Formats: sequence, structure tokens, C-alpha cells
Amino acid sequence: MITVATWNVLHRIHAENWYEDVSSRWPDEAARIDAVTARVAARTEWAIALQEVSGDQLISLRAALPGRTIHSMQYVRVPTARRHASALRDPSEHLVLIVEGPSREITAESFADDPGKGALAVRAGGVVLIATHVTGDRRRTKQLARLAEMASVTPEYPAVLLGDFNIDGATVATSLGDGFTVANLAPSSLATRPRTSGAKSQFIDHVVVRDATVREVVVEDSGGLSDHNLVNATIAL
Repeated sequence: MITVATWNVLHRIHAENWYEDVSSRWPDEAARIDAVTARVAARTEWAIALQEVSGDQLISLRAALPGRTIHSMQYVRVPTARRHASALRDPSEHLVLIVEGPSREITAESFADDPGKGALAVRAGGVVLIATHVTGDRRRTKQLARLAEMASVTPEYPAVLLGDFNIDGATVATSLGDGFTVANLAPSSLATRPRTSGAKSQFIDHVVVRDATVREVVVEDSGGLSDHNLVNATIAL
């Protein structure tokens, strides 16, 4: 058994550009970064995937978690503040995988059709772990096909994909194809990306496995630190 988690922690510039409530609730970004880091540092999962990690947030995580291996991938695109200058010292954006114990990076890439989305894959404990953030439009089709390829490069290892897929689980499962299973949440589950308006799915953050079984999956309230809630799961290999 292994335990995993995924959480889109919301890059500050995206929050301010898109008028997310998080930026008004947390006017001091340094304080929010400290709070996000404290929340992550308290987690006990074997592997944690994070999306929309700013350069400042990454520095904070590395300082707070010296005993864990932190893999990161910087996107080609750097978010641009549209409304006012950002308070971030390092506005770069990263995918992050935090793993307990030894691990080795397999690949890290921005998607060819979106320099601000991508995937980070590592091998750890006989498992291929992939952290990802998928584009929320038709570009997802090629991106999900690429994720399926990445997960199958070493077919002798089971694969676990963690991330913000920006679409419902049924679409993810269909696009990834045979052999992949998207963890089903309980009907009473919290939304992974709560919304008060619009028709988009509120369940867009997923745990996906190949040659493994999800025993339990739970959505935890992020307490206003992000516009996404954290998803954790227990997986049998």
C-alpha cells in the first residue's frame, strides 16, 4: 500500500489575474506561502503532487522539508501580472513531486501546445509517479495521450498520475484509454475545485492508476488557502 495526495495550491499571479477570492482573503502572499508550506509539511503521504507552485513557494517548501526528496519542473511560460505588479520575488511556475525516500526523475516537460501546463514523472519504490496540470480546453486530448505514453514507458512498473486535469473523471478515463482507472469519489464528497457559478465540473483533480487499485480517496477542505481542495488516496500495488 502507498498513500498519495494532489493539490493545486494556486499561483498568486493567477489568483490576482482571475480575481480569485484567495488573494483578498490572504493579502499577504508571504503569509499564505508559509501556511501552504505548513499544511504540506504536516502531510504524511508517501508522495504529494502540487500544481501552480510559484518560485517563492518552492523555496519555502525546500527549506521546510529537508528530509524529503522534492522534484520540480519549471514551465517555459512565466505568469504575467495583468492588474498590478506581483509581490513574488520569483514568479516562475512549477510542478512539484514530494517523495519519501529515494526516487529518480524520468522526464519533465511542458506540453508542446501549452508552455504553461505539463507533466513531471519520477520512479520511486517500484512505481512511476506523474504530477500533471492539463489545459482546460481541446488541447487536453493530445496532452492526455502524452500522459498515457509517459505512464507506459516502463510497463513493468505500475503508474500513478496525480493532478489538476481540468475536466471530469469520465473524460479523463476515456481519453487515457484501457488500463487506466480514475478514482471515484463518494457522492457526498467535497468538490475538488468548488465553484459558485458556471457549468464547468467541480471535480477536476484526480488520482489515476494503471496496474494498481485505489482503496480509498478523500477530498479535504483547503481552508481557503487555494481555490482547489486537496485530494488524498490509498493505493494497493
